Amino acid sequence: MKILIADDDEDLNDLLGMIFIEAGYTVSAYSDGKKAWEGLQKNGADIAVLDINMPEMDGLELLDLIRADERFKEMPVILLTARKGMDERAKGLERGADDYITKPFDNDALVKRVKLLEQAFLKNE
Repeated sequence: MKILIADDDEDLNDLLGMIFIEAGYTVSAYSDGKKAWEGLQKNGADIAVLDINMPEMDGLELLDLIRADERFKEMPVILLTARKGMDERAKGLERGADDYITKPFDNDALVKRVKLLEQAFLKNE
């Protein structure tokens, strides 16, 4: 399974990459939503982990593009963000996110939630 990571914090991208690679995933990481969308178009992915606040294109805009694209509309998407409010969570879920995780996060819990989405996604194929 390939995970697309989009976060403008390079250190967090590196950390997420290490976490997911150790869990057995292939990773592609991008520093903004526009680059992530271009990478997804070119290389595909099975799951996306998106920050909301990014330059060029934010995570919600990227989520909208993913949900509007026939190739990726069923792909599990997790929003990983520092925005903690219930309104923010509701907006993300209403726009089509499958999960919403706030920073800071527990590494093991993040991997478990990705694995749960992976299992649900594979059952629906």
